[in-house]
Amino acid sequence: MSAVTLRDIAAATGLSIGTVSRALKNQAGMTEATRNTVRETAMRLGYDFSQLKKGRIRRIAFLLHSQHNTLTSSPFFSPVLHGAEEACRREGIALSLIVVGPAEPVMDQIRLHQPDAIVCAGFFEPEVLAALQQVGKPMVLVDMHRRGFTSINPDNMSGGYLATQHLLRTGRKRIAMLSGSLAHYSIQQRNRGFRQALFDAKVHADPNLEIIVPTMGEGEEGVIEAVRSLLNLSKRPDALFCYNDSTALVAMKYCLNEGLRIPSDLAIVGFDDIAAAAAAIPPLSTVRVDKEALGRAGVECLLHKPEQEPAQITLPVEMIVRESSYDD
Repeated sequence: MSAVTLRDIAAATGLSIGTVSRALKNQAGMTEATRNTVRETAMRLGYDFSQLKKGRIRRIAFLLHSQHNTLTSSPFFSPVLHGAEEACRREGIALSLIVVGPAEPVMDQIRLHQPDAIVCAGFFEPEVLAALQQVGKPMVLVDMHRRGFTSINPDNMSGGYLATQHLLRTGRKRIAMLSGSLAHYSIQQRNRGFRQALFDAKVHADPNLEIIVPTMGEGEEGVIEAVRSLLNLSKRPDALFCYNDSTALVAMKYCLNEGLRIPSDLAIVGFDDIAAAAAAIPPLSTVRVDKEALGRAGVECLLHKPEQEPAQITLPVEMIVRESSYDD
């Protein structure tokens, strides 16, 4: 434990103890230059930021990356936010949604909303997470994992395994996977489960059957191009596992328009179990994630485990078989 106190920092900067305390807690009422001076001095002296007193949590900021604030992502993250809101309402806590992009000044938003704790939902760049960590407030990652942070995730690897195992058990031999960027922890783990299931079944993993779909700026076109390239292979896939339901639904619509029969020509499985999956024609097989539970767990973790060492919490998933992959 560092012996450096607020008084030491005040003496080194020539500022009052109150100003030093407000600066370290990222509170309003001072210039950015003063705030930076205090934080830099504290770091230089070796101040232990965990000494900052954490009172009762009254306000939580729910941070969502702008790349998730889209029509394709909102069917997943909206229920996560709803689960967090439900937990906050039960505890009498105010919840603020903050959508941030990679180039936006996230710290300005944090200072504006003055939260006591932070929930980060989905992918964030490492530098953004590092900046948020320096604020010294309780923080949890939901649907994201990074060393040194408490995180809550669905069992993505198990889900990828279950989806692929289901397709193998229905007799499929050439199973393709459409992935998003493997920089996303959840997608990386789903891909891992896919490969592990193939390995355990002693099925050759053909690299031509794995395609990463651009997730930024291309909309449905990126998915359609990926599916088109799979159908143009001399040895076509007979099954398709998609990293989320939105991708699977676009892929299925394109295949049906091309005259393929689902599932006899191509079995399709998604991931997440968004509302549109069961309503699709044919209904989409998928891996069910309890999205509201993720949001609730994020808030509950902040309230009940704020001082513990970083914890990794994994919530179970469930394979839901519908007509897109099995019509017997």
